[in-house]
Amino acid sequence: MPNRFKSGAIRLGCTAVAAALLLTGCSNDSGDTTPPTNNAPAQNLVIGVTSDVDTLFPWKATQFNTVNVMQTLYGTLVEFDENLAIVPGIATSWETSDDGLSVTFKLREGVKFADGSPCEAEDVKFSYDAIMDEATGAASRSSLASVLSVEAVDSLTVVLHLSAPDVVLLSNLAVINLAILSSTDTEESLSTTPNGTGPFKLQERKPSQSLILARNENYWGDSAKLDTIEFRVIPDETSIVSAMQAGNVQLSIFDDPVVAQTAESAGIKIQETSQLAYHVLQLNTVSGPLADVNFRLAIQCAVDRQEVLDTAASGEGEVTGPITAPAFRSDPKARPCPTKDITKAKEYLAASAYPEGATIRTIVSQGEYATSVNEATNVQAQLAEIGITLDLQVMESGAYVTAWLAADFEAAIALNGGRPEPYGMYNRYFISTGNLNTVAGYSSEELDTLFDAARQESDTTARANLYQQISKHLEDNAVWVWLFTSYTYAATTSNVSGFTPMANDSMQYLRTTSIS
Repeated sequence: MPNRFKSGAIRLGCTAVAAALLLTGCSNDSGDTTPPTNNAPAQNLVIGVTSDVDTLFPWKATQFNTVNVMQTLYGTLVEFDENLAIVPGIATSWETSDDGLSVTFKLREGVKFADGSPCEAEDVKFSYDAIMDEATGAASRSSLASVLSVEAVDSLTVVLHLSAPDVVLLSNLAVINLAILSSTDTEESLSTTPNGTGPFKLQERKPSQSLILARNENYWGDSAKLDTIEFRVIPDETSIVSAMQAGNVQLSIFDDPVVAQTAESAGIKIQETSQLAYHVLQLNTVSGPLADVNFRLAIQCAVDRQEVLDTAASGEGEVTGPITAPAFRSDPKARPCPTKDITKAKEYLAASAYPEGATIRTIVSQGEYATSVNEATNVQAQLAEIGITLDLQVMESGAYVTAWLAADFEAAIALNGGRPEPYGMYNRYFISTGNLNTVAGYSSEELDTLFDAARQESDTTARANLYQQISKHLEDNAVWVWLFTSYTYAATTSNVSGFTPMANDSMQYLRTTSIS
């Protein structure tokens, strides 16, 4: 088939998360799909966001706000629930073969795309085949690395044939980057007119101003209570608070705890949620000073992560290692320098090929999340103590994402999304064949072997041990400098109900939200 998608405080329970990742069968009824009566008052929700979407094509969505919008427009075979357990989506059930080399999915009857056309097995096959095609440039292509082929047995049955058992497959399939698209659509058409199976559909878009969604009456699940959702671009979070006080905005997700406190004192409801996403100083280890492991270790030892957290996020969060999933969380003390050690940093620097230090071109996003610039300037000041200069290049979020995807940086202050299963977080970065390995700038045979073993290991304890070995390798080689995890603060006015924030930053529960 020719490829037409070429580039042009809520806390998680460890046990529940771990159990959700097993490839077990499951089924669920879709529930009542009767739409609200025409006599009901219009429910139009306005969400304040600090940046516009940078694409309407779900397979290439990486920016946080873009991913959130895609989750309302598109659907996946399986989904995460509010506890990040795997539940049915377009598929109602699945069964893994005894040898673990195939997974059979039964699709829900009557699922339709927003244009009214049926969503069937051939669309699933088309979607996964296209995602696996390197020419598509899909952000999560590596999530299907174990899939040898996709078979549409009949209109409602799909079989994924695997090269080896893959216990993390379901968790990967729940990510919106693996959304199911119609086999008749193209990237060009979807970039202006999304056509998904989600609870909403695109009504209107004004670039850099707003994006309005309307309820999708063809949605297979319970009909959304909201008539429309407007994602309104407002430059900073403080201005969003003012808009909420004025009644012009009813919901927003804040990153800045100070802004959240201000909003709460103004009578706005705040729900604090710990996040799987992690703040990190990414290092491109391909060439120059950052190719030298001693130079990287000097950076790692010179940074006081708690100071970065205190400065950028008022201490609201936790210092972290590479893995943030509760069931497999890294111990941040298990690294060459658990705390800032200037003496050790200077020793590493002296042992490097750049004993006098160097200048590192570092990109920073402004607008996508609130703490980025403060993180960057604090890290910059700390590294100056050992003679390493961060040349900060602050960019608007769209330009930053473009540079980031092209690996056009030596270092990057980043906020990367986390998942309940670490394999899905990192295989695309640190496996040598991962589709974002160029962005990560690092791979090794040892990591390839460890990740492959973790993908096939069904015992949670054994898999946790493998992830700790992965974490140790990343830290001992100072591949990146992991900083902290933080919270998001879901802000809603008093007339909003039914919204559930999630630890993976998803806003999928807009489908259950209402406004009076």
